Amino acid sequence: MKVLVAGGTGFIGSYLCRALVEDGHEVTAMSSSPAETPEEVDSAVGDVTAYDSIAPAVEGQDAVVNLVALSPLFEPKGGNVMHDRVHRGGTENLVRACEEAGADRFLQLSALGADPDGDTAYIRAKGEAERIVRGSDLDWTVFRPSVVFGEGGEFVSFTKRLKGMFAPGVPLYPLPGGGKTRFQPIHVEDLVPMLVAALESDVYVGETYEVGGPEVLTLRQVTELVYEAERKGVRIVPLPMPLAKVGLSVLGIVPGFPMGGDQYRSLKFDNTTADNDVDAFDVDEAEMTTLSAYLGIE
Repeated sequence: MKVLVAGGTGFIGSYLCRALVEDGHEVTAMSSSPAETPEEVDSAVGDVTAYDSIAPAVEGQDAVVNLVALSPLFEPKGGNVMHDRVHRGGTENLVRACEEAGADRFLQLSALGADPDGDTAYIRAKGEAERIVRGSDLDWTVFRPSVVFGEGGEFVSFTKRLKGMFAPGVPLYPLPGGGKTRFQPIHVEDLVPMLVAALESDVYVGETYEVGGPEVLTLRQVTELVYEAERKGVRIVPLPMPLAKVGLSVLGIVPGFPMGGDQYRSLKFDNTTADNDVDAFDVDEAEMTTLSAYLGIE
């Protein structure tokens, strides 16, 4: 099968391209600017927000995977309007290109809680993107993962950047709301085989899968694990959510500050599955990689 991976040079994309090649597929990694790819992976340049730039790359493909995404952890350059432009508009362009080129198979990487009426620009845009995919004539599958970690990912480093924003140079770590927001981190090497399986079998066509790792951790627990792995002590103190809201909203207008009001709102709801769908891929949660094992403290 010929597969185009939009966002194929990114964190998840680089793992997915290698896995697809290992399964015998012809893989092209598309990115918005020239990027180096492994010898066995073809490369293409295309910006999903510009239809004419991606249509040639989709031509001749059997399947397209949409991994293009802006991080929900930080406010994007250009403001939150970029979520709509990239997630909704980019998905719309990829779906149109597939329908016009005859690439029937489409895999969309979405997010837990994706909802056109959601609380953040990221969640709303992801929800709109899902609606576009489901309304298409393609053989689609949607994945909604919790936060993904692994080599090259940003989730682990995010906890340290958060401290640098609120308490640089001091041993205290004021976490918004005491770090009660819950996550279900999934290792990239546990997620990618599911994506491959979904592309290779018609069983998964027309389905949406919410997937997470084997454990639910609060932001406080994640932070403690990260600092324990580095053998550094950290004293976490609660930062009341109203103060976090004021701080992030005010600092969000400062050029170069990476967070804003949308990130505050995202910390108000959990990032966990209602029912973990990994069993649909014959995955045993007990055999999945935990965050502590990845960090080398288990």
